[in-house]
Amino acid sequence: MPDGHQETLTLTNLPSMAGVAKEEWDRLTLGGERPYYPFAGWDFLDALEVSGSVRPETGWGPHHLLLRRGEHISGVMPLYLKAHSRGEFVFDHAWADAYERAGGRYYPKLLGAIPFTPATGPRLFGETAEDEAALLAGARQITSELGVSSLHINFLTEEEKALAEAAGYLVRTGTQYRFCDEDFGDWTGFLSALSSRKRKALRKEREGIAKARIEIDWVTGSDITEAHLDLFWRFYQDTGARKWGAPYLTRTFFSVITERMADRILFVMARRGEQTIAGAMNFIGGDTLFGRYWGCTEYIPFLHFEVCYYQAIDYALAHGLSYVDAGAQGEHKIARGYQPVTTYSVHHLPNPSFHDAVARYLEAEREEVDEAIHYLQDFTPFRKDGA
Repeated sequence: MPDGHQETLTLTNLPSMAGVAKEEWDRLTLGGERPYYPFAGWDFLDALEVSGSVRPETGWGPHHLLLRRGEHISGVMPLYLKAHSRGEFVFDHAWADAYERAGGRYYPKLLGAIPFTPATGPRLFGETAEDEAALLAGARQITSELGVSSLHINFLTEEEKALAEAAGYLVRTGTQYRFCDEDFGDWTGFLSALSSRKRKALRKEREGIAKARIEIDWVTGSDITEAHLDLFWRFYQDTGARKWGAPYLTRTFFSVITERMADRILFVMARRGEQTIAGAMNFIGGDTLFGRYWGCTEYIPFLHFEVCYYQAIDYALAHGLSYVDAGAQGEHKIARGYQPVTTYSVHHLPNPSFHDAVARYLEAEREEVDEAIHYLQDFTPFRKDGA
């Protein structure tokens, strides 16, 4: 594909992050004017691979897309050949069932996403809008060349969604819950923005943690030790076993990512005396604190809310972060000051009949999502009419 400078655009697929220099990848994914998004960097994606968390044997075959303008790398896109739909958080199991009942083979499929990370952020990393459009076209081309059923790009930005929709991708919407700092200043300022009833409820929950003699530690940077990781691994295993049947990440991942990105990691640890009983792992972005994993060794009322939601708000307000992204699902977050927001995924389905059927389904689903978000906004805890 020649451009105005008569340079040829070429596409290459990589079976691992080792196939591209860290400096080249990060120049495109972490540079520029966009807020720092930790999951797009070479360190995070490579840590998933070298730790054995992401590999073909686990159903995640790296197939990363590189776009070259002449000899110059002008675009990249994390891409995976998936043997299942686990760890994606945009659920297409019903699509797979329908496709296979009709005689097709749904897996493998292609997925443009950050593994195990339902956190909205950029997925197309091009130097220009033309490069981003070329990545979208290139991903469709790879889908055709491989002969797979479909291509999906999850949790992309609203701007990327619009670009993909213009290129013929189907759009799917979903709902998550995000805290937004509206010049609260601190926790007291945040509470003052709530209705009286909700303010009392949040105070009661936090007081319950204090009465249980739970103390909270923020651990980040060089203060993170392997002992902290051993503790957190226990918590993570417990949560993974209950939610997914088996944890997605290996113990090695936590060591590798901490070695590489300690200054971008925040552990919120809850302890009673000298015994640590719960913890949450967060990643620190440019304007957002991303809550990712949590676990505990004993149940204490409201401990999950304290460790994952209230402490995240405290940290964000104290460090000038505008948002807290607390992960997938959870309408209970609304009462804790997290507001419903729309998430986006886009889908390329080469089979015309399948495409048309899914398009009809998504049109109805989008209306339902819009109505649900509009409805849920009435239940946020913030003051209304001076209440």
